[in-house]
Amino acid sequence: MTTAAIIVAAGRGQRAGGRVPKQWRALAGRRVADWTIEKFRGRVDHIVLVLSEEDQGAWDEFSGTDLILTQGGSDRSGSVRNGLSALDAFAVQKVLIHDVARPCVSTQIIEQVLDALETQQAAAPGLAVTDALWTADGTVVTGTQDRTGLFAAQTPQGFHYDAIVAAHAAHPGGAPDDVEVARAAGLEVAIVPGDADNIKITRPEDFSRAERILGTDMDVRLGNGYDVHRFGDGDHVILCGVKVPHDRGLQGHSDADVGMHAVTDAIYGALAQGDIGQHFPPSDPQWKGAASQIFLRHAVELAGHMGYRISNVDCTLVCEHPKIGPHAPAMREEMARIMGLRADQVSVKATTSERLGFTGRSEGIASLATACLVKP
Repeated sequence: MTTAAIIVAAGRGQRAGGRVPKQWRALAGRRVADWTIEKFRGRVDHIVLVLSEEDQGAWDEFSGTDLILTQGGSDRSGSVRNGLSALDAFAVQKVLIHDVARPCVSTQIIEQVLDALETQQAAAPGLAVTDALWTADGTVVTGTQDRTGLFAAQTPQGFHYDAIVAAHAAHPGGAPDDVEVARAAGLEVAIVPGDADNIKITRPEDFSRAERILGTDMDVRLGNGYDVHRFGDGDHVILCGVKVPHDRGLQGHSDADVGMHAVTDAIYGALAQGDIGQHFPPSDPQWKGAASQIFLRHAVELAGHMGYRISNVDCTLVCEHPKIGPHAPAMREEMARIMGLRADQVSVKATTSERLGFTGRSEGIASLATACLVKP
């Protein structure tokens, strides 16, 4: 079943203060929007980012990435309708609608909402109100309000795609959230347990609270990879996805890309998921001569499915020849492209072994790699 998330990020967020809208402000080393987008990567098939036409920098930055971009409307409902329209061609069955200002949403909430849509028309997280409620005239208490049956609404709010499209088409607009739109169309909305940490950044002080939550909710993992391939006949080697002319080639069951193999094993290692040989056995003839990017993409996708994003990778190639330096920028770009990272998240460098050992005798090339994975 095809799933999607719409992240509504076209608002101006003036109550949060600052010179730029709150979604583009720094939070725990990244921007609010970056945290929010990352929470949905690997958990849905498509992500739509709804942007204001005023945020040209964001349009430029995210164009050409895995995100689907669309322009915001005159109000929140209009922005959501535009986000839904951007998914017309993707045969989506389930859609989550989420406020960009909720960067602390947990994997558990996202999965609970998606799971609820297996049996429900719509579902959304809510927190039962436990505090006493007052009515007031300005700053003076005028009475109390019964809190029985009251819930604080959160996002993501999930729906069957066709049903929420129809609901928005029939709604006059101006709804504070999509549950109201759904209920106006007669849809029953199931409540799944919310999370007190799933805060919406609204006021300036919310940034420090969100930073504390994100700082204590990270699972950071490191993995190491090591690989060796001997030289044989050939006129080039493939290193980190780049064809490098050389008077010999590297021998191996696949294309013998020693650098990519080391990075792949580093990712598997961080996930505690074995190594390339376990996922792609050399005894299986279908992998003979295979492009190593198949293995690397599998490792990256596995990390995403397990809820991790790759923060950075560092690869060192050990050889006397060929010279790596002239090709390192292209290697970084190619590795970044395959992994869906920025080039500044990928390091490729080289060293010699001072003519010691098998690499020093130019009998082959070795590679060492480290990968850092983060589960927000």
